Amino acid sequence: MMAGAAAADPVRTATLEAFADTIIPGAKRFPEDRAIAGVVDDPGAVEAGALELLAHSALGLAKALDGMAGLLNMHAQNSARAKQLVLDPTVPPFVALDFDARTALVQELTDPSHPEREVWFGVALFCTMAFDSAPHLSTVDALEQGHPGLSILGFHHPDEDRSWRFPHFSYQRQLATVHPQTTTTGNPA
Repeated sequence: MMAGAAAADPVRTATLEAFADTIIPGAKRFPEDRAIAGVVDDPGAVEAGALELLAHSALGLAKALDGMAGLLNMHAQNSARAKQLVLDPTVPPFVALDFDARTALVQELTDPSHPEREVWFGVALFCTMAFDSAPHLSTVDALEQGHPGLSILGFHHPDEDRSWRFPHFSYQRQLATVHPQTTTTGNPA
């Protein structure tokens, strides 16, 4: 869970979870889960830590997340109004959209002609990164915790000393010899 998650606005959390789930869908966490549409059986971006990555200090987005969620909900309300959809008022507007409507809205927001494209494309990219590479976690720790994206992608675990070694050459031949001053840990001397 991201730092300060207990104090995070539940509307923001649910809205951003629904956005992340639209980018890389996952299985519902519990039967009444509204943020996760549950269109697949495997874990998705939310379980992979998309919200933790978005709130990570290295990105500098933490203070903007409330505004992003508000903007996303405004777009969802406008889209629903234009399509004459009645949204459930007990959940945030983006969460109230079904998966197909969420997907259509995200496609609209990331279209090259949309004035906010860079924002939404960036958020989508970070959701994908949370799943594909877990940049908010140590790779070793992510693998030990069973990170869903790295597991689904078949990322190999390190050796017992938490280092990766590749005993077989990927090109089926050695491309260069190791420099004679290279240390046992693989660092240049």
